[in-house]
Amino acid sequence: MQLRQALKTGLKTLVESGVPSPQLAAELLLMHVLGRDRGYLYAYPEAEISEEVTSRYFQSVEERATGKPTQYITGHQEFWGLDLEVTPDVLIPRPETEHVVEAVIDLAERQGFNREAPLRLVDVGTGSGCIALALAAEFPRAVLFATDISRPTIDVASRNAARLGMSERVKFLETDLLAFFLDARAPGQGFDQDLNGAINRSFLNTFDFVVSNPPYVAADELDRVQREVRQFEPRIAWGGLERGDEVYRRLIPQAHAVLKPGGYLVVEIGYNMGETVPTLLCDGWTQIEVRPDLAGIPRVVIARSCA
Repeated sequence: MQLRQALKTGLKTLVESGVPSPQLAAELLLMHVLGRDRGYLYAYPEAEISEEVTSRYFQSVEERATGKPTQYITGHQEFWGLDLEVTPDVLIPRPETEHVVEAVIDLAERQGFNREAPLRLVDVGTGSGCIALALAAEFPRAVLFATDISRPTIDVASRNAARLGMSERVKFLETDLLAFFLDARAPGQGFDQDLNGAINRSFLNTFDFVVSNPPYVAADELDRVQREVRQFEPRIAWGGLERGDEVYRRLIPQAHAVLKPGGYLVVEIGYNMGETVPTLLCDGWTQIEVRPDLAGIPRVVIARSCA
């Protein structure tokens, strides 16, 4: 079958199945099975593709037609220019989350820190590791930690760090939010047990940044969640919570405890939380700011820790 015909047939299936952005999905899946870029698809539309490749392409199209995200089929997603492995154990990184990385870079520059500054940062609920690894790329001398409550998630993030040559730069911890840094007895993996207490004591109140894209979808909002997210992405990573702000309620006081005076909390928020989350930042916080994404939707909340 010619490449052009395969693409046309795949597109037709995806359109009939109501898949969002069907043209993009059809192209990405064909690029994946061919091991080629988009330019090849349109430079050689009459190229013949083997029966094996054609079969694998149509199989992947059928998977996408069920609602399974393209990224889980190809196993990859780009974030901040980094090629990341993604599996059903992790939330698929979104372009909107890059606003968290942008905010950290901006705040660091405002404080007079350059790229070589030995900043201390922790990414809470790291998922694929996208935020932590993007920040590691931007600040090569920074000390970075990334936490997640899920061991399979930590495994994916660790593989991404290894692929990008950042295993020595980002330390991944299996723990609930910031519990590891607050209590030497708290469960946490990734370091020799004998070092836990020393590490906790040395990092308490010394972080420059706490960043996070936590789950924020409330139980009464589930009907607004896309099928791809609701049926395929790990709920622990996106929500289904009794209250959409419950993780922020837990994270904010923990972040204040580990941040040094003048350190920043930078969190992604849901579209309807531009007023809710700032109200949680009462005593101990200053310079509270809500930044919108490119669509003008409140996306990132920033707050500075004070004594």
